[in-house]
Amino acid sequence: MTMIWPNTEPPVAERWRAWPASEVFPARLAGTTPSGARTAYVLAGIAPETPCTRAFHRDTGLHGCLTALRATYVDSTQTFAATAGIAVLTGPPARRDEPRDARPATVRPYTVPGGPAELFGSRQYITGARVSSDDRYVVMTAAGYTDGRPYTKDESATPRLRRVARELAVAIHRRLTG
Repeated sequence: MTMIWPNTEPPVAERWRAWPASEVFPARLAGTTPSGARTAYVLAGIAPETPCTRAFHRDTGLHGCLTALRATYVDSTQTFAATAGIAVLTGPPARRDEPRDARPATVRPYTVPGGPAELFGSRQYITGARVSSDDRYVVMTAAGYTDGRPYTKDESATPRLRRVARELAVAIHRRLTG
């Protein structure tokens, strides 16, 4: 059943359900490189709605998580892939700091077969980001390389890869809450 909102824009708390997947996860999102040049994050695929326990790592502290929405993007050079995961909560999230670990507990990557993100999965994510506010969404990303190289303990995220993770999380969060 589609809900009709009197002012044509659904309340922030209902956007995840009211908007089509293409509105939550658009085909392209703008970004910048560390040198300030423009880049784009291109949608590789959208995962089916998933239970939170399957979409996020256990250590993410997502209490009251109703469901998870995920999509994977690649940068315009097809060097980096990142999965953005939206945790839809029953209320405002508990405050947590941005992940500082090289490989923080975040969203589980969504592998998209048959395209530039087909080699990006749980073994390949290297870094991630977490963005939340007082709204009922937490957006987390997991980013890595599209060439399938696995994460190793000695792996350090490049500034560009950390930027991909952060920019994508911020862009998706802004879409839902702005």
